[in-house]
Amino acid sequence: MKKTIIFSIVGIAFIAVIIMFAKKNRQPNEVFETETAFKATIVEKTVATGKVIPLEEVEIKPQISGIIDEIFVEEGADIKKGDLIAKVRVVPNEQALTGAKGRVNKAQLQLDNAKTVYDRNQKLFQNGVISQKDMETFELAYNQAKEDVQNAKNDYEIIRRGYTGSGGSANTNIRATTSGMILEIPVKEGYQVIQSNNFNAGTTIASIADMTKMIFEGKVDEAEVGKLEEGSEIQVALGAIDKKKFPAVLNFIAPKGTEENGAVQFKIKADVTLDKEFFVRAGYSANADIVLEKKDSVLSIKEALLQFDKITEAPYVEVKTGEQEFERKDLDLGISDGINVEILSGITDEDEIKIWNKANKKDDNEER
Repeated sequence: MKKTIIFSIVGIAFIAVIIMFAKKNRQPNEVFETETAFKATIVEKTVATGKVIPLEEVEIKPQISGIIDEIFVEEGADIKKGDLIAKVRVVPNEQALTGAKGRVNKAQLQLDNAKTVYDRNQKLFQNGVISQKDMETFELAYNQAKEDVQNAKNDYEIIRRGYTGSGGSANTNIRATTSGMILEIPVKEGYQVIQSNNFNAGTTIASIADMTKMIFEGKVDEAEVGKLEEGSEIQVALGAIDKKKFPAVLNFIAPKGTEENGAVQFKIKADVTLDKEFFVRAGYSANADIVLEKKDSVLSIKEALLQFDKITEAPYVEVKTGEQEFERKDLDLGISDGINVEILSGITDEDEIKIWNKANKKDDNEER
C-alpha cells in the first residue's frame, strides 16, 4: 500500500515537471526591435551659474570726516553728475582744533614782529641809511608773514567747519561723481563717516550705477573653460523673470581659476543686451546657456542605444545580421547633447541597431 502511494506521488511530480517545461517551451522568444542612425544637428552646451550686475558701480565717499547731517536722495532715484546726495556736519577734533588755533597765534606774533621791523627800516630807507635791496628783503619777510597768518586761519576754519570762506562748502556737500541710479545708501542721518585717505577706504555714503549697462558674471568648470571663446554669443536666463532669455556676448574668461568644493572654477563675464520691457535689478541670480560645440547634419544615434563594455567601458551597439541575430560593433563617439550622440565610426546609416533596453508593457504598467 505504501509503495503504491509513493509511486503515485512520484508520477504526479513527473507529470508536473513535464507540464512546466512544455509551457516554458511554448513561450515565445523575446523579439528585439531595431532603429537606424540618422542625420542630426547636435549642440553641446554647458550652464554657468552667476548673477547680473552693473558694468560700473561707483561708491561715493566723503572728503572729510564728520556726521551725516542730511540725506537728499533715496535708493532707486535717478540722479545726474553733480547732484547733491548728502551733507556732512564736521565735528572737530579738540586736539587738532587747539593746535590749529595755536598756529594762528604763532603766525600772528611773527607778523607783528615782521611789521615792526618793516616800519623801522622803512624810515631808515627814507632817510637814505639803508639800500633799496635791504629794504626789499624786509618787505618780503613782512608779506610772507601775512600769508602765513592767512594760511593758518584757513587751516583753523577747515578743521572747525570743514571749509573756508563765506560760501565754500565743497567738502561738506557730498555730490554725485557720475550719472545713474542710486543702488544703495548704507548710512542714515546721524551716522559718523570717515574720509577716504591713504590708510582708510572711507565710509561709503551711496552706490551709483548705470542700470542700462549690465553684465553677467558667473563661473564655469575647468573641464569646459578650454572650449569657451571670447566674443561668442550666449543666452542669459534670470531667476526673477520667467520665460525670457537675454542675449549676451562673452567678453572675459579669467586666466586663473579658484578652487571651490574640490573643483577649479573660472570666472567669466558677458555683456547683456537688455529689453526695455523688463527692468533688470542689480544682483539678480542668472544662468547662462553657453554653446561649447555645434555640428550640423552629422551621423547620430540615440544615446539610449549605446552599451558599454563591462571591462573596458568602451561604447558599442548590436547590429542586426539576421532574423533576431545581432553582432557587436564598437563605436567612436563625438559630441553629445544628452539625447543624441555623434557617430564618428563603427556603423553606417543603413545598419539596424538593436533596441536592447526598451521597456515592455508589463514594466510600464508596474511603473504606473
